[in-house]
Amino acid sequence: MAAPEFTISALVSALLICSVASYPNGKVAMSCGGMAPQHGHSPQPEPVHQITLSQTKFKPGDQIQVTLSGPKFKGFLLEARDAEDLSGPPVGSFTLIDSEVSQLLTCEDVQGVAVSHTSSSKKTEINVYWNAPRSAPNHVRFLATVVEKYKIYWVKIPSHVLSQPNAPPFTTPAATAQPLTASPSVSHLTKSFSASECGSKKFCVRSPLNCDPETEPACLFLSFTRDDQSVMVEMSGPSEGYLSFALSRDQWMGDDDAYLCIREDQTVYIQPSYLTGRSYPVMESRGTLKDMAWRLVDGIIQCSFRRNITLPGVKNRFVLNESYYIFLAEGAAHDGRIFRHPQQPLITYEKCDVTGTPKNVGGSHSSPLLKAHGALMSVAWMTTVSIGVLVARFFRSVWSKAFFFGEAAWFQVHRMLMLATSVLTCVAFVLPFVYRGGWSRRAGYHPYLGCTVMTLAVLQPLLATFRPPLHDPRYRKFATFSSLKGRKLGCFRIQVLSYSFDNQLTCVSPLFLKVEILDDDRIQILQSLTVAEAECVLGFGAVGQVIPHPSTSGSSLGGCGKDNTADANQEAVGACVALG
Repeated sequence: MAAPEFTISALVSALLICSVASYPNGKVAMSCGGMAPQHGHSPQPEPVHQITLSQTKFKPGDQIQVTLSGPKFKGFLLEARDAEDLSGPPVGSFTLIDSEVSQLLTCEDVQGVAVSHTSSSKKTEINVYWNAPRSAPNHVRFLATVVEKYKIYWVKIPSHVLSQPNAPPFTTPAATAQPLTASPSVSHLTKSFSASECGSKKFCVRSPLNCDPETEPACLFLSFTRDDQSVMVEMSGPSEGYLSFALSRDQWMGDDDAYLCIREDQTVYIQPSYLTGRSYPVMESRGTLKDMAWRLVDGIIQCSFRRNITLPGVKNRFVLNESYYIFLAEGAAHDGRIFRHPQQPLITYEKCDVTGTPKNVGGSHSSPLLKAHGALMSVAWMTTVSIGVLVARFFRSVWSKAFFFGEAAWFQVHRMLMLATSVLTCVAFVLPFVYRGGWSRRAGYHPYLGCTVMTLAVLQPLLATFRPPLHDPRYRKFATFSSLKGRKLGCFRIQVLSYSFDNQLTCVSPLFLKVEILDDDRIQILQSLTVAEAECVLGFGAVGQVIPHPSTSGSSLGGCGKDNTADANQEAVGACVALG
């Protein structure tokens, strides 16, 4: 009678080369002063929305209804200012009429002096009450910023002036601000960048290290060319959304001077920004950049600009004649809004002075410590533990002869491999803490699952010291408990490794196998599964024992579709329960 067919998950290493401020919740208190969204686009010139007031005169203590209305919009910010000093702080306070669509903001430690949206749902009218303060100015004007969509918005739409009864006539204050300068000109590049001068005239960061964007479209390229008191920057790489680089004083995102080339339709926008942490970059004025140019060909974004080495009085722009780590990344963008880069940015191995001696430098998407962590975990959970389980499952009868210390050979090999797994896990477990300098709050559930795996991996050999003799009545209970613990450990390791692969934390590609056991020491490989396919079949938690894969290629199940039947899932669950 043929043995029942079931699914066994098997991990095999195939080494690979590793290569907003949009606030839909309305928490925009940081924009209270300038009232401008940090979207990196220019505001629309002519307002299409209006602010109406329930009265034209007011006295301290009055409550005036304020209405913002117009075509559908997603976001807004409403404030009251002294009409004779519109650059001053907000005056008075607001009371909400409908808290589902509007909320109060705290600006400069004063609560309720501004109103914003609560969600990005479309709206055509907002109503609130404004409470006139005792020390109200003679004349008050309401200002509103309205966002229709990410790149279409209006800043400081004014209302009519609201005046106190005995106030002197309102006169429009003389303009004190300097006239607006024309937007920086942007030209179109006529040819691709070249790496021929890298190391002689250009300071270059490239991935792969010696690639040339002129002949290799997949080349991720960044160059700096000093010219007296300025630096010409060139950036090129394949991306459907944006390319970016940042200058950082350390190897962590945050407090960095960043520059983005964002693709929007068939245009590329060059945008300086500032990184405050692992959050959306704060877009800033392009007035510090000169000679901006771009090119978009076959999915390759190329952009260039010139920037002075020092920018006195300009906040958040680093001087360029100091040493920094250089980050280079690419990611998706939609409608002018960028999204998180899908993999870790390329980071130079050491700090670089881009205005110094021209060099060719490379970088890595992962720290050597993290690579060591991934390699040790992969060896432990894809090699030693897999072979150890196979020996225990299929070699009991073959290696049953007593070996050292009077134990069977198969058991000695099994125990040695399992101890090696625990040691490798302990060493690998420490490395991310050394790299990060503590616990990472932004690494998702991977650290928590890793701690669970670590705990079970340490318990496994400790509990093994209490293993009763084979014929002891307690042996069956011990074997059952050990088997259940081993399967739980296997289920956790699948999730931990899958998270690492999905987030490119390691350089190993896993495969799973669907096999049929023919007899005690023979199996037949039926099908290879990827991580996603195995998770679909296994329910992301059922896992059997691990066997070596003879090659890194195999057929595919075609994803989690209709072909993955309940029978297949039952086979996987049966494998998890049947083996120990």
